[in-house]
Order: sequence, then C-alpha cells, then structure tokens
Amino acid sequence: MITPAFDLSQDPEFLILSIRVPYTRTSEFDLYIDGTDFKFFAKPYFLRLSLPGRIVEDGREKAKFDIDKGLVTLRVPKETSGEHFEGLQMLTSLLAPKGSRSAKPLIEDLSAGGGEGAGDDDEDEDEEDFDWQVEQEVYKESSEEELGVLQKYGFGNQRCGVFARLQEELSDVTDVKNPEGTTAAERRQGRLHAEESAFSPDHYLADLFEDDEIKGLLKFRPWWEKPSPSTEQEEEEVAAVSFTDDEKEQLRKFTNRSYLLDKTSRHQVWLGLVDVLLAYCYEARSTEGEHNVESPWTIRKLSGTLCWLETYSSLQDVLVSFGRRVLCYPLYRHFAMASAAVRDTTTILQSGRAGVLRCLLDIHRVFRENDPAYILNDLYITDYCVWIQRVNNCFRSPSVAHWFLLKMSKKMSALAVTLQKASLRKKDLELELEELEEAATMVADEEEEEDEEEGAASDCAPISHSDSGGASSDSSSSDSSDESEESEAEGQSCTESNVGGGGGGGGRRGGGGRASKDSPPQPQPVSAASHIPQEPTSTPSSASQGSSLLIQELGERVAEELRISQDSRANSGAVKADATSGSRSTGETLLEPSPRRNPLLIVGALEDRDESDFVG
Repeated sequence: MITPAFDLSQDPEFLILSIRVPYTRTSEFDLYIDGTDFKFFAKPYFLRLSLPGRIVEDGREKAKFDIDKGLVTLRVPKETSGEHFEGLQMLTSLLAPKGSRSAKPLIEDLSAGGGEGAGDDDEDEDEEDFDWQVEQEVYKESSEEELGVLQKYGFGNQRCGVFARLQEELSDVTDVKNPEGTTAAERRQGRLHAEESAFSPDHYLADLFEDDEIKGLLKFRPWWEKPSPSTEQEEEEVAAVSFTDDEKEQLRKFTNRSYLLDKTSRHQVWLGLVDVLLAYCYEARSTEGEHNVESPWTIRKLSGTLCWLETYSSLQDVLVSFGRRVLCYPLYRHFAMASAAVRDTTTILQSGRAGVLRCLLDIHRVFRENDPAYILNDLYITDYCVWIQRVNNCFRSPSVAHWFLLKMSKKMSALAVTLQKASLRKKDLELELEELEEAATMVADEEEEEDEEEGAASDCAPISHSDSGGASSDSSSSDSSDESEESEAEGQSCTESNVGGGGGGGGRRGGGGRASKDSPPQPQPVSAASHIPQEPTSTPSSASQGSSLLIQELGERVAEELRISQDSRANSGAVKADATSGSRSTGETLLEPSPRRNPLLIVGALEDRDESDFVG
C-alpha cells in the first residue's frame, strides 16, 4: 500500500483533510471514522491517522474530489464543537504506528487469572488491543531535478514518476519493467524481443488452416460500417454519430484543458491515436461488439503505446507493431484480422472527430471498469478524449476556433487517406510467415497424396485378389454349410441339364465354366475313391457314370475352395496341390473345418458302390 500525501486544517466545527491520490478510481473510496481513529482507502493508497481529538460520523461529513489534481478534500465534524486540535502539522506523529500500542507482555500466565473464563476474557482483550496496521511513511514530493532525469511517457510524453510509487500495479498495466529508467529505444528493443518470444508457429498455422470461425468474424459489421449521413460539415458530422446518456455524462465530467505540444509531440500523439484505435477495432470485431472480461487486456496488449509506452515515428511503424502483436498475443492470430482492423480504423478516421471520440469513450469505459487498467485512462485515454474535442471551448474567438477545427479535420482526413494507402505485408512483420506457410502447405500436400494413394490401394485390392486366383470374398465370408447347399444346388441343375440331352462331357464343361470365373482352369483329376473303371462312353452305364463323376468333381471343388479360404493367398497354390494329392491317395474328403460331411460326396459314394455291383 502507498501512503498518500496529506494535509490537515480545522475550523470550529470541522476537521479538514486534503489527501492527494492521483491515478486512482474516483468511484471507490472507503472511509472509517471512530473517535480519534481515521482510515482512508483508495487503491492503491491507504492512510490511517491517530488524531489529537475526537471526530464523529453524523451525516454532516462531506467529500470532494478534484480529478485534475487528484486531490480529495474531506470535511469531518468534530465530536465537541469549538474544540481545537493541537499538533495537526506534526504529520509523522499523526500516522498510526505499526504493531500493537499495548504495553502488556506478549506472553502471560492465564492460570493466574483464577479460572478458564477469566483467561478467555483476557485473550479477547489482547486481541482487541492488538492493532493490525500497515507500515506508513510520510510522502515526499520529488524535486524538479529528480523528475528531470526520469524518462517521460503518457500523452505527449508529459508524464513521469507515476510508476515509481505504483510498483504493485506495474505488471498489470505495462510490460516495461522499469518505465522511469528505460529509454524509448530500450522499450522498443524490449518489445521486439518479447514479441519474438511470444510468437507461436503452431497457433498461427492452426488459425490459418482452420479459419471457419475467423471467417465469421470478418463478416461482422460494427457500428461504424453502417450507413451514415454526409459529414462535410461539422454539424452533420456530429449528427452522424449518436452518444448514449452514459457517454454524455462522462463528457460532462471531463475538465477542459489546453495542451502545449511541439511538432514532434503532436506527430507522436496522432500516431499513438491510430495505434490505440487499431487495438480497439480488433477487440470490437473479435467479440462482435460485445465486450467481455478479456477486453481490457486485449486492447492494452495489442497497443504498443499502452503496453510498452511506445512512441512511434511513422505510420508504417505503427502498422508493423500492431500486425506483429496480433499474431503473437490474442485468441485469433490471423493476418486477415489485422488487415480488417486497419480498414476499420480508416473508416473511423473518415467519420471525423465524433466517431473517434465515441471509440475513445468506449475504451475509457472499458478501462474504468477494470482494475488496474484505469491507470491507462489517466495516462492516455482521458487526455485523448479532451484533446480531440478541445477546439469547441478553448478558443473565445469563433473564427480562431473554426480555423483550428478545419485544421484538425484536414489532419484527420489526411491521416485516413494515408492509412488507406498504406500496405501491410506479411514479410514486413519479420516473423518468416511466408516460409512457414510454404513449409506447412508442402507437408499438407504430401499428406493428401499419401491419403489418396492409400485410398486407391484399398479400392484396387478386391480386383488383384480375384486375378491372382485366390478365394472370393463371398466364399471366405460364408461358412461350410452355405457352400454345401450352393454346391448341391449347382449339382442338381447340372444333372438335370445332363439328363435333358447333355452327356458327361457337357456336364464337365458346365462345371468348368464356374471354375474359370473363380479360379484359373486346372487339370481335372480322377478320384481313386470312385472305383469306376474307364469304360467307353458307348456302354449302357455312360449316363450314370457321367452323373457320378460330376457329383464327385463338385464335391472335390467345394472341399478345395473351403480349404483355400482358410489359408493365406500366398500359399494358396501349395495348399490346393496338397489337397488334390491327398484326395488321390487316401480317397478321404478334406472337409476338416466342418464337422459335417459333404452330402454330395455321400451320394456319389453310394452311386459308385451301386455301379460297381452292377458291373460285377
């Protein structure tokens, strides 16, 4: 906590306290009045006084705050009217001492008090006597020589020494570690180094290739893009932009003042204004006009003027700084968002002083409601709000005021034209964005080609499988019982066609037709299990013999297909050869995967036995 500068005076009825609390929020003051104790708190300032007389809080107390001077004046009634308080000029003695004012020892024998209840009472008294207070020191004003060696910052570089006593608030307001002792060149180098460290290629590429949400933000139309009347005259310009009641109230609270700025300072003020408006336009578009808890941070972080107390020398420096910060810090790190903010700022400048003032008032409200961003209002935004409209009241002569008005309007119009013609390219940001995008595009193309090759290979897999003579997908997915039924149906159809006029050779051609579709043609072996001698086809039993051979052949082929479907395609040829030789030597069926025997083979065996008996 900071002990503010204060002064005390009195009259017969009141004690008058003047407390200087610059760069604080005017809406948050806490007072505590109790006898000789007086407490005042306005973050980050705290004051506690032990008064030589008693004061009272009876409704007559009054407070007044001078925003320009940062001075709070309090009038507190005396408990005894007409009492004179001695020693009000002894400021050090009035400050409440740190720690306990009691002379009691820190350790006491509670048992000597004669009971547990007495000990509790003594403990309560000790807690009341122990007065927790922060250490306070008398505020000392810095001399002009001491302030002269400090670095300047703020609006027009007219402030210094502000952060010397606001160390607790420093990290939440600016990224400069020591504003009072850091030159402008050192701030710029620190800013560039921090941006290079904060830049994340992964985050940038993610927003670049997955930009659906960003495309929606780019389509958003803020209030300044809506059609407005002509702004050729100042009256029409003001009428084109409407202010809310809160904004009008805030305008009435501002104190009109004049600013003595040299040519360099004026140039820096204009460039700082563009930098602040760029940050505001990005934040308004990224939230679609609805501010949230991150809005103060976003505006402060994207503006080098507010975050690094930067002073720019050219408009191109402003654009490059803003573009780099857009790609390093916020949620949406897309170059198109930075370009959109540049176009939005151009539109606002073209709308005239009223449009710029409304944006500044919105920023002022956002900072005013945030702790401790309100300090930036005192350093920059309030002065910008007064300066942009100062020609209305600071000149008594209407002709002089009109001349300054035209001069500022021309300056703003010229700035808008210059900003519209300015170009911000990715290579200007010096973050190697083009090389990064090129490498990412190459990787994406390679991955796409690999995916296409894998897709083509998967599409061609069934065709190559059929050409190699392997088992079909239908046969591999069905069980042995389905294959048996299918073979039986084919056998019956072939038998009927054979009886209807086709001989045994015709039956074989019918079987060979199906084999040529599913597998390459192979020599048809004669099973030894049939026991049918090779007789001329002219014998009376030629039809029965042909039917028997057909059934036997179909049974063998079903067995071969079932066996092949269980083996790998690489060993399909060898397995088929073994199955054929096994059937020749043993005469046993190869339906090992199925617990049932093939009914076709059973029928064929019975017919063979009947034929053998007939021949014998």
